[in-house]
Amino acid sequence: MPRILVIDDEESIRFTFKSFLGKEQHEVVTAKDYDSAIESISSGAPDLIFADIILGGRTGIDLLREVKNRGLGCPVIMITGEPNVETAANSVRLGAFDYISKPIHKETLLRATNMALHHKALVDEKDQIEAEKEKYRYNLEAIFKSVQDAIVTVDTEMQVIEANEATKTICGVVPLELVGKRFDGVMTRCDKSCHKALEETLKTKNAVREYGIECKHQNRPRQVVALNSSPLMNRDNKFMGAVLVVRDVTRLADLERELKERHKFQNLVGKSKKMQEIYKLLEDLADAETTVLITGASGTGKELVAEALHYGGIRSDRTLVKVNCSALAESLLESELFGHVKGAFTGAVKDKAGRFQMADGGTILLDEIGDISPRIQLKLLRVLEEKEFERVGDSTPVKIDVRVIGTTNQDLKEKVGLGEFRQDLYYRLKVIEIPLPPLRERREDIPLLVDHFCNLFNKRDNKNIVGISDEVRNIFMRYPWQGNVRELEHAIEHAFILCHGQTITVDHLPAEIKDHTKDHETPLKKIPASGRDAIVEALEKTAWNKARAARLLGVSRQTIYRKIQDFGIVVEDVRG
Repeated sequence: MPRILVIDDEESIRFTFKSFLGKEQHEVVTAKDYDSAIESISSGAPDLIFADIILGGRTGIDLLREVKNRGLGCPVIMITGEPNVETAANSVRLGAFDYISKPIHKETLLRATNMALHHKALVDEKDQIEAEKEKYRYNLEAIFKSVQDAIVTVDTEMQVIEANEATKTICGVVPLELVGKRFDGVMTRCDKSCHKALEETLKTKNAVREYGIECKHQNRPRQVVALNSSPLMNRDNKFMGAVLVVRDVTRLADLERELKERHKFQNLVGKSKKMQEIYKLLEDLADAETTVLITGASGTGKELVAEALHYGGIRSDRTLVKVNCSALAESLLESELFGHVKGAFTGAVKDKAGRFQMADGGTILLDEIGDISPRIQLKLLRVLEEKEFERVGDSTPVKIDVRVIGTTNQDLKEKVGLGEFRQDLYYRLKVIEIPLPPLRERREDIPLLVDHFCNLFNKRDNKNIVGISDEVRNIFMRYPWQGNVRELEHAIEHAFILCHGQTITVDHLPAEIKDHTKDHETPLKKIPASGRDAIVEALEKTAWNKARAARLLGVSRQTIYRKIQDFGIVVEDVRG
């Protein structure tokens, strides 16, 4: 039953309205003035209002404005005792649905009432439809936002119609930067491989399913995605563009890669168990902000591990600054790390930014951090704890956002015990420690490293050296490698200079490696007159290298050749 509010200061008019409208099964509420009308409206919104133009000290126009201010959707019909064109125009201009004049005629009143209520029903139906559409759109947007896949819709000219929030995470582009622009013109931080899927759909009007690519995104260089591109149709089933869905499957690709033994991780090479553990740790640390301490003997690859941490993480697009802490005196190192202001010391002719300031937003690598003085240790501790420092000669704190990676070949724990290194700094640096094994503890990686360096120097020197001989391989597998991977690299580089063929032999190795081999080879036994077995044993131990077998037996090369001929030793016969 429609609820109708009638406002008039004449009781007879209120009675007439209530009588006429009540017989039509309408609920009629009356009010004699503005204040009582407002009270009635506040207790429950009516479906229709009749208001007299004159309401004591207020007017029906005032009531009309209040209804509009409250956002009520009910029509307002003005009642006037002196109808004229100006009154009607003002009422309608201010939002009145209609007006009726006194005296009130039943037919006129009922006709105006029916028209107003019918209009109210249409408005309510429209509002309900709009509300349902808004609710549907809200739900659709909520679903659109909650989907972790990036979704982009484009028209037939590849202009972006809409994009969801996941495009920011996966594609590195804010949705608002995409909408209204050509998709192939906005996506500039990757190799644009996904454009091919969209172009194929726009050209053929067919779907492209599970098109896998490596994004080669500047901020996520290891990202792998699966693409799905489908035609975009309107209600009339008319083609109007394409929908691109980009799913990040990097983790799946990583898992697939982990099912196979990894031989490389960025610039690190190795398949040993210890290297696999380091690869996994580097992946866990890549997007972390924690301080890392890399320990290990010289030449084990500490700097390469630091680079892998930086370039594999969220700071990869920012600066990696390296500082060799053992190469500078205390005063110079302090200025180098934290900078100085003009006049701070003799020679400070202008302000200079330090390495920490240069690394702001990125990473700083403090190489050989165990060599820094107690004074520098204290300043470094403040940087780690408070993320700020002071330049030499200045007392103004400088705020920074830097990830700190330290490396050392020393036992910092022992230095703490000797009072040479601050314990609090040690624990701040050693939030995560990555201990690198010496090469002698991962000898199974030597063949991989040899192949890696051969490929590296072949490209650099424009050579085509296939690899190393079996004898060199055996030497490498026994050599102690005090200089670790760096010594192996230098040995291969040395050999590349001397080698003019396709295979590196013993003659191409550095003298210290050849001499070490000679010093550690001892004769098996003297060859007796019937020493065939001793010769065969020596040949088998040296992979049938006659020169090395002669050294093992303590005889000349000519002697072993003669004995092989005398005894009729043939490789095929012995192995067969």
